[in-house]
Formats: sequence, structure tokens, C-alpha cells
Amino acid sequence: MSELTRREALVVLGAAGTTSVALSAGVSGCRSQETSAHQGNLNSPPGGLVSNSGAADHAPIASHAAQAVIVREFALAQGRPWPTPDPFLFAVHHNDQFPKGNGAFGPATSLAGRQLGMDFAWKDGWNMYHGREVPGFPAHPHRGFETVTVVRSGRLDHADSLGAAARYGDGDVQWLTAGAGIQHAEMFPLLSEERDNPLDLFQIWLNLPKKSKMVAPYFSMLWAHMIPRVEHKDEQGRKVEIEIRAGALGQVRAPAPPPDSWAADPHNEVTILTGKMEPQAQLLLPAVSAGVNRYLYFFSGETLAVGDKTIDVLHGVELLPAVPVLLSNGATVGEFLLLQGRPISEPVAQHGPFVMNTRQELEQAYRDYQRTQFGGWPWDRHDPVHGKDPTRFARRPDGTNERPPEKAG
Repeated sequence: MSELTRREALVVLGAAGTTSVALSAGVSGCRSQETSAHQGNLNSPPGGLVSNSGAADHAPIASHAAQAVIVREFALAQGRPWPTPDPFLFAVHHNDQFPKGNGAFGPATSLAGRQLGMDFAWKDGWNMYHGREVPGFPAHPHRGFETVTVVRSGRLDHADSLGAAARYGDGDVQWLTAGAGIQHAEMFPLLSEERDNPLDLFQIWLNLPKKSKMVAPYFSMLWAHMIPRVEHKDEQGRKVEIEIRAGALGQVRAPAPPPDSWAADPHNEVTILTGKMEPQAQLLLPAVSAGVNRYLYFFSGETLAVGDKTIDVLHGVELLPAVPVLLSNGATVGEFLLLQGRPISEPVAQHGPFVMNTRQELEQAYRDYQRTQFGGWPWDRHDPVHGKDPTRFARRPDGTNERPPEKAG
């Protein structure tokens, strides 16, 4: 499967509002529960967390320090997609230092010199992406996979062809099963006119197996207060904070994913988590089952020792699954993303926003989209923004509304 930027994955749709697309010759293989924070010791055998005070029948951290655990290392380009393992298709880190807003949700600065509608040059530390007035990704379709969007800070406005809408951020996760087909828009409104509007998010594409590629689309919100947070202190008292967006770490499990997701079966061991490590902090990741693909992305910090090898920031590694992995952070605060899961091991035919098993299925996806627009677009513009109130909310396809609790302060 070739690596595509998010721009390239959508470029076949052209500018916002395009409704007719053509398949080029080259096709390559793209219930909720509330959980409080946990504290524990992660230096435990596979599948378990033990308390700091409890006895554990496992080898100490030191015995793992020189262990070889890396299959390969790769570089991470700023704003470009990162290599991903089956069952994942795509992962990108958008970390835009947007300026003050202009009162109409766009930037209060000149857009001269930007290729509007296709702005990925990272000029001045931010992009307009496919947006022309408001940064973001106006209406575009998907079929055959899921998007998992983790907004660590800032706000994202979602709208889709099911009629659902959401404004989310500050740790919230949206998990959207595209299935048989959906259109959605993801806009980044610059709400503040008095200060800058930074936005930090991951978007991850998770494949669907053949049996699930044509399921009904499913809209899911995992609000920040539902995301398990594990606080761990190593033997020297240095802290590691872990947020588990999917799957489990030891006995701590994230909220359930959508019902048709590859991640819905615990046997597949799909996990999405991020970790933040104090300087010199150590963490022992438990082993997972043989055959599970496991990638770690070191996206912020200085250096990180992974077993017997030290990597620089903006590097990632493929890890051996069936052995514990000792992480030893360098001299500054470090952050990493971990993606892991049992591979689907089916053919992948991907072009632009559609991911199927065969070229014929891709061609059918384009014909279906041209014919049905996947239910059409119920919004009055292709880049909808949900007003000036920064409060997070979701309106689901059935019309029900919800607002998560806002953080104190």
C-alpha cells in the first residue's frame, strides 16, 4: 500500500463542492462508558496492571534495558502521513499554530501566497488545507474504513450526510465508521479574535474487513471525560501519563468502539494510546500477542531509548509484539503515539477516499457516489461552521443532543 498524504487522499475530489470524480488507472493499496483516571504500575506481565504498593512477579525494569525490540526505524515528516501497519491505513498529526480569527472563523491575516483549496505548504506554521475561507476539509466522501480523530487541543466542527453535527476538542475523540458510504466535513474554526487559535490533532484511518465494508455508517463520540488516563511513576518517581483512546493497557480499557469496527473484537488487540513522559522517565510497555502489529511514533521531545536503541524526535519504530518494551525518555518532556492491532490480512485496494478489496469494488464506489452522493448533503454550504459559542456538543443522526461536562477553569 502506497503512502498518501491526506491531501492526496482527497485530491481526486478537487475543490470543495465537487461531485463528479474519475478513477485513475493506478490503484494502490488508505457504548459509551465514563472512566475516571487510573494510577498504577505498568511494569507488569502482559495483560495486567498492578498497584504501586502490591507485589508483582515480574522482572525489574533494569533487566529489560538492553533488550532488542525494534524491527525497523523510520522518519516522521512534519504534517505528512506516517507509515502505518495493517489494520491501520493512515495516520497524520495536524499541529497548526493558527493566528487570531477574523470574526468569520478564518485567519485575521493575509492569505496571499497560499494555494487556496490545496494549501499544505505549512506557511507560517499552519495550513488552510482544502478550506478557502475557514481552514479544514470541506465535504468529502468515504467508504470502506473508519476515521478516528483525536483532537488534543483546539476545536473541530463536524457535519455529515447523516445530518449529524459536532463541535469537539480538548481531548475528545470522534470515531466514524464510513462503511457503505458517508460524506463529512471537518472544519477548524478560528473562534478567538483576541488570541491565537492553535489546533493539535491526530487523524487515524482504521480499515474494515471485507464483511464490514458495506455496513451502515455509524457516528460515535468519545468525550474527553470518558477517556481512561493512567498516571504512572517509575522507580525514581518520574511521571508518565497515558491516555487510552482504543483498546486496553493491562486492565485499563477504553470505551467500546463502534459495533462493526475491527477494534470491537478484543481478540484483535487494537489499541490507540498516547503517552507523555517527564524528563528521564521510564515506562515498560507490556508484551502483546505474537502476530500483532505494533508501531510507536515519537513525535515530541528530544530523544527516546526504545529497548537497546535511542531514536530522535520525529522518528518511529516497528516493535516486536511478544516482548515487553522499555521506554526511557531523554532530557526533555517526550510524547509518543502507539498504534497496534492484529492485521486484517486481506487485499487492500485504495484510491482517494475509498478503501476496498478490489479495483472493481473501487470503481463501484465511485459510480455509487456519483449516483447517490451517499445520501446527499443536507447543509447549506460545503464548509459548515457551528457558530461562535466554543462549547462542545454533538447532535446525533436521530436528532438527540448531548453536551459533555466542561473542564473546570
